[in-house]
Amino acid sequence: MTNIKLTLAYDGTEYNGWQIQSEGRTIQGELTRVLSLLDQRHITLHGAGRTDAGVHAEGQVASFGLERDFGLRELRDAINGNLDRDIRVLEAEFADDSFHARVSARLKTYRYRIWTRDVVSPFARRYVHHFRSALDIVTMRQAASLLEGKHDFKAFTVSASDAETSVRTIRRLEIIEESDGLAILVSADGFLRYMVRAIAGTLIEVGRGRLSATRVANALSTLDRSEVGPTAPACGLTLLRVDY
Repeated sequence: MTNIKLTLAYDGTEYNGWQIQSEGRTIQGELTRVLSLLDQRHITLHGAGRTDAGVHAEGQVASFGLERDFGLRELRDAINGNLDRDIRVLEAEFADDSFHARVSARLKTYRYRIWTRDVVSPFARRYVHHFRSALDIVTMRQAASLLEGKHDFKAFTVSASDAETSVRTIRRLEIIEESDGLAILVSADGFLRYMVRAIAGTLIEVGRGRLSATRVANALSTLDRSEVGPTAPACGLTLLRVDY
């Protein structure tokens, strides 16, 4: 048995997220189907993160055990040849037996893009949140700085979260101006369900003057979901990379 690491990119628009479900197409489901076909047995595929329905990835990572003898390029091309073109294996690598795509991950980085111009390009519409309103980037950055570090992010997830703890450490939370809007970059040791989208929705409310930075800080102590902004749409979110 050979342990394989895959680096993946996908357009999540047409999928019900990463994780296999009883109904609907998922990224993990499509990859498991193809890998099981190639290895002629059922494959268990582990992903670095469970991206939600409609969320994209440029650098998702997955791992699995392979019994058949494949060259890495041959394996990559065989997988891609059996997938729809909105999912692609960018690289296949041999990994140590101890490597696990989720457990071994040290840092994950997401980008949330907000398009603020009046008209969104048809080439970008699937990958941005179109928000036609001026945003105060200075106050957004002030609020973002309060979220960096180790905190209990219970206010930024769903009440039914199955995570053992809602404490996470955000290493970087940066807001970058772009020609058509802005991007929120966030790197952390892990994320709760909807956490990045809740942060994005909160910073948008700060940027439009409906929430104060003080209120965002209070949410970290009260752990009250009603103190922060709404969950931003999935289309603007992309998993950029996973570091090990």
